[in-house]
Amino acid sequence: MTRDTQQSPLEERGSTLPAPGGRGADLTPVEPATVSTPSAGDVRLFVNRELSLIEFQRRVFDEARDPANPLLERVKFLAIVASNLDEFFMIRVAGLKQQLAAGVTEISADGLSASGQLAAIRRETLALSRALSECLHNELIPQLALAGIHLLDFPQLNEKQVALARTYFDEMVFPVLTPLAFDPGRPFPHISNLSLNLGLLIEDASRQERFVRIKVPDTLPRLVAIGRSSGGLKKDGRVPHQYHFVWLEQLIAANVERLFPGVKVIEVHPFRVTRDAEMLLQEMEAADLLESIEDGVRRRRFGQVVRLDVTPAFPGRLREILMANLEVLPQDVYEREPPLGLSGVASLCAIERHDLKFPSFLPATPSRLSGQDHEDDIFAAIRRNDILLHHPFDAFSPVVDFLRVAARDPGVLAIKQTLYRVGRNSPVVEALLEAIQNGKQIAVLVELKARFDEESNIGWARALEAEGGHVIYGLLGFKTHSKIALVVRREGEGLARYVHLSTGNYNPLTASLYTDLGFFTCDRDICEDATRLFNYLTGYSRERDFRKLLVAPINMRERLVELIERETRAGSDGHLIFKINALVDREMIQTLVRAAQEGVRIDLLVRGICCLRPGIPGVSDRITVTSIVGRFLEHSRIFWFKNGGAEEVYLGSADLMPRNLDRRVEVLFPVQDRALALHLREEILETYLRDNTRARRMRSDGRYERLAPRDGEPSLDSQAGLISNVARRRGV
Repeated sequence: MTRDTQQSPLEERGSTLPAPGGRGADLTPVEPATVSTPSAGDVRLFVNRELSLIEFQRRVFDEARDPANPLLERVKFLAIVASNLDEFFMIRVAGLKQQLAAGVTEISADGLSASGQLAAIRRETLALSRALSECLHNELIPQLALAGIHLLDFPQLNEKQVALARTYFDEMVFPVLTPLAFDPGRPFPHISNLSLNLGLLIEDASRQERFVRIKVPDTLPRLVAIGRSSGGLKKDGRVPHQYHFVWLEQLIAANVERLFPGVKVIEVHPFRVTRDAEMLLQEMEAADLLESIEDGVRRRRFGQVVRLDVTPAFPGRLREILMANLEVLPQDVYEREPPLGLSGVASLCAIERHDLKFPSFLPATPSRLSGQDHEDDIFAAIRRNDILLHHPFDAFSPVVDFLRVAARDPGVLAIKQTLYRVGRNSPVVEALLEAIQNGKQIAVLVELKARFDEESNIGWARALEAEGGHVIYGLLGFKTHSKIALVVRREGEGLARYVHLSTGNYNPLTASLYTDLGFFTCDRDICEDATRLFNYLTGYSRERDFRKLLVAPINMRERLVELIERETRAGSDGHLIFKINALVDREMIQTLVRAAQEGVRIDLLVRGICCLRPGIPGVSDRITVTSIVGRFLEHSRIFWFKNGGAEEVYLGSADLMPRNLDRRVEVLFPVQDRALALHLREEILETYLRDNTRARRMRSDGRYERLAPRDGEPSLDSQAGLISNVARRRGV
């Protein structure tokens, strides 16, 4: 495939990428007329987990191709897909390859072996990668140029730009580069995970060809700015800046002779390596866990190579050297048009061009925390009413304020909290550190096994320990994914407890990018459950009796099944609405299908992976699966049950996956305030279900189609609608 001679895959296929092909990988079910109706456990009812995840990446990629999105936001979506595919190979593909190497013969719910899944993954990811490249070169780069942002190949630079680029190379790049030769006296260099490299063939003094590797330094910008100038006048009279960038690897390749004076450089080609990022942990005790995590983070750079990216021009002799020394098979080699590593284009989003980005908005503060209802402090507000926050439409600041007030309040005796992903420069952890300094008793479970956040979490754990906080590194054998904070406060002659629970992390940055729900309460039963949960997490409690919380791995699976079966008994009067990130668990899928077969209406809002195939006549035709992909990452989990009109709703951290229900500590919590429950259904769930702009509906063949307004129907972008409601909700 070349950029100027072959037809774009997008032109060949229109707006839809091809579905997986081949036995088992095909998403299209066998026609009901030729086979018996599938039962709740039939493999034809299931969509492959890995292929469903790739389908989700296609939906995100659709946002990069959507001209209705601002241009730099489209660039961001493309970078997100590229980054997600990297993680997919590091985790999911690596796991399948481990299964294959270990001789595991277990097949997936849809009937595919590990080798069959790997073959289908290769087909689908190659097609998606080609489409990403086509979109970048044929759509985004030309439109960026029209907007004054020029991504140039080195041969496109004019004389002045070449001079500027070479000066930058001499001053900033040349001193950082370290060529590593491979010959009988020097071993093959280590190629680190996700590193971009240049592979060279040079001719040494004895006129023999030798391999040399140069790592493209990730400490320097991938897109090198080579001058900024003013463009022509715009209609409003402003003079926009013109930005010019060149790819760092091309700059190095164009000046590579400077590294080898007196030596002939025969060829220079980029390549990229993806390694297995899973870590095998020896969880003997907490101290060992910390050391094991730290060692695993270090060893991640040395995991088995699961993907080698090269360009179509990459010569065979260089390819053979890499394959032999990296120990990869031909099916692990992926040809891609340059540039490799498209996640690097995300740096363009830092450009101050607000006209090319989504318009900003000011999050609201719920009425129960503002105006006449907030005359004293946050604890008094919680005593009056439970409080619901819908981020990013509602501000995250009340969560930070809750912890800061607790840290400074003389009446507060203790704060207990779980931390999963808090990010860097965390005001949440700063509040906990302040609480320790103020003499509060602090107990924090810092989940060290939060994938790719291990280093950050280790740093915060050590900081809290250094100040004297009680820090737990996680529960043996389980990942603690629940999001909960408990404050114990002296009030009068007794003690009062206040709880914050959430569907998302205690991270202000992601709270502005993800949709999540936070909840404050002082409900006696929930606070008692929270206390028992922390005893379970920090001590040797074998607690199994929770009053209102659903806690995995203790009672969540059992209680969810009971709640679904209660709805099943209502038959055609039953109705379930679940908003989750993923639906994978086989038992949960079978339970939902049985409910649908009894007449229950089931609306599933599943952002990402969905292994349940809806719309099969007589089996799952009362089930709809909708995916919302838009400006914000849909991250909230809502479980709504009609319950004969006495509706019940739970929020929490868990998806319907085996890992969430069986191998993680998760919490679902009830929203009992009728006004808040009504708001969740009418203002949030119904808004998502009526979306006809950003919503994709899953068909019975496992593919998705983007919804559009019907004749005379107004268009509704659910996230945009929720933003527009912010001002109105300020006054409610």
